[in-house]
Amino acid sequence: MATTFPNLYTHRKVAETAAKACDICYKSSTSVLITPDKKDFFFVCAVHLKDRYFCTPKIDEEAAKKKREKELEEEKERVKQEYEEKQKKKKEKEAKKDKDDKEKDKDEKNKDKDKDDKKDESKDKEENTPTPEEEPRVFELKTTFYQQRLLKKRQAEAAKQDRERASKPGYFPSVPSDTPTR
Repeated sequence: MATTFPNLYTHRKVAETAAKACDICYKSSTSVLITPDKKDFFFVCAVHLKDRYFCTPKIDEEAAKKKREKELEEEKERVKQEYEEKQKKKKEKEAKKDKDDKEKDKDEKNKDKDKDDKKDESKDKEENTPTPEEEPRVFELKTTFYQQRLLKKRQAEAAKQDRERASKPGYFPSVPSDTPTR
């Protein structure tokens, strides 16, 4: 009767003007869960997507692993670059020490330390700002909610078939045309 669809839903956003009521709480929502084959979709609040009793996110493990490795490589490169810059500064300071008097050297050290501290603080601020984690896009509904979706789909198909049958001329019995005989 009804073709079933997989229990995998992709989270998508729609425009504010196209917002509809959430199927769970009936509040206006711009989040839509849709199956990959586009046979089923429904509006749901973003809060419900975080509810562990409603759905579970499906995370691509390989993609997450590659992303972590890429971040580690970038971190290594950044640390190496910072280390090389510090080594260059040390060498420059040593060269200046040999050339300049002790008094001038002390003044420059204080200025350089202040500049280095400011640079380090700005780098720390940049590092401390957490990058927002990407929200999962693929979800699997819990069995009760998935069964409800299947039931709604079956009921909608049954109602459609009933309407089609009722519109056909031979669906209802006709009045007998012959005269009754005994």
